[in-house]
Amino acid sequence: MPEPQHTDADEAGFLSLTPERARVLVLVAGRPTTYALTAVIVLALATLLSAGSDLTGTSGAIAAGWLGVHQVPLVIGKTSLGLLPLVPTALVVWLAGRECARAVEPDCTRADLGWIVGAALAGPLLITAICLAVAEDASGVVALEPPNTLAAFAWVGGLYLVAAAGGISSRNRRQVFTLLRLPEWAISGMYGAGRAVLRMLGCATAIVVIAFLVHVTRVGETYQSAGNAAGVIGLTVLSLAYLPNLVVLAVGVLVGSGAQLGAASFGVFSVVGGPIPAVPLLAAVPTGPAAGWWPVLLLLPAAIGVLGGLDLARTSTDRITAPWATLSSAGLATVALLLLGAIAGGDLGTFGHVGLELPIFAVVTFAWLAIPGYAGLVFARWFLVPVGTAPADYADPYDEDDYYDDDYYDDEHYTDDDYAEDRDYYEDDYADYDGPDLEVAVDGELVEEQTAIGTVRTPGADTTPDIVDAEVVEADLPESDRVEGR
Repeated sequence: MPEPQHTDADEAGFLSLTPERARVLVLVAGRPTTYALTAVIVLALATLLSAGSDLTGTSGAIAAGWLGVHQVPLVIGKTSLGLLPLVPTALVVWLAGRECARAVEPDCTRADLGWIVGAALAGPLLITAICLAVAEDASGVVALEPPNTLAAFAWVGGLYLVAAAGGISSRNRRQVFTLLRLPEWAISGMYGAGRAVLRMLGCATAIVVIAFLVHVTRVGETYQSAGNAAGVIGLTVLSLAYLPNLVVLAVGVLVGSGAQLGAASFGVFSVVGGPIPAVPLLAAVPTGPAAGWWPVLLLLPAAIGVLGGLDLARTSTDRITAPWATLSSAGLATVALLLLGAIAGGDLGTFGHVGLELPIFAVVTFAWLAIPGYAGLVFARWFLVPVGTAPADYADPYDEDDYYDDDYYDDEHYTDDDYAEDRDYYEDDYADYDGPDLEVAVDGELVEEQTAIGTVRTPGADTTPDIVDAEVVEADLPESDRVEGR
């Protein structure tokens, strides 16, 4: 497969922008940032006004809100707040990814994609720098310590880089795969990892909902400290914002590694009691001893692994002796869930650390996806499908076979009547030709050269002499000179 050519046009396109393209890049940089910042300002003002507070700390609250939405750990007074809700973060990432997807054109070059990624990062990083300066200035008025500058830029840049990559890939996966030069098994592994992550999160969501319904009688106790209607609405919104965090913790319970909630911990094998924040959503967290049937839940990740192996048997060329797509799918899914686990956890004031035991979680998650996945692949290769194919929506744009249609070269499209018509057509043309006769003379001289040094003629081998000197003469051509070729 030939390498894509890097032309001077690409370099020129990187250094020059048309007005229309510049307008699109401004929207990529500014629209998601404007939406997110507007929502943060509205929520900050609503919170301060509902609490009856004055507006002296508005700028600090807005800066803290922007940084918190992007998962930057905050320290308010002496309370560290590293456990931040995932719903606002998911919304801003989705907005940025959608804007990047709109900016992608079918004939985008690498320079165009670079401009899109740069624009997606430029706007949020600029607002982050302003919020860091505001937090530094407001620290004398409100109890907000300025966060670590490097950590803040790393969180914001990483989130919007993921958003840009996801948006571009959703619009033009084929071009992204071509630029990355990924092998077929890696592409199949990426698709398999995405399906495995979605299935794992879906099962964990179902467990959270069922546990919440079982313990719904405890929800009323958590609303007792709300005080008024505004407090009830605030607790409800807070529970919904932290719902993805609890779902990720439930994934840890599902695979058997368990989850930690300060001094308390819970899993399928044991439950350790401890103080739990008075949030309605946390009514789903078990407080009593582990039931004897809870280990049955481990069948869910095993089933997800087997199903992933069966899928990859149909969508990849994995063999029993070379299950590269299966292993890469398990590895990529583990990395994705591990990152989600790291983002979903953090410190929560006096309650301590909330989250997963990441090393154990990574090991058991990979084991549940890789071992049953390989078993599913082996079963499929023995009894279902011998060999799969590449993903249906991926095709190599540099594949020369795509430029030729086999239908044009299929013998079934040419019948004897077609050949007869062609022959009659050319015979009629030559019959009507009244010009001078064409005479072609071929003068050839056969020369047998000496055998090359070190070569031995084998008896019975082909010793036919080659034509090494030939003269082609076209004579009697009207208004043409004699043409000789050697």
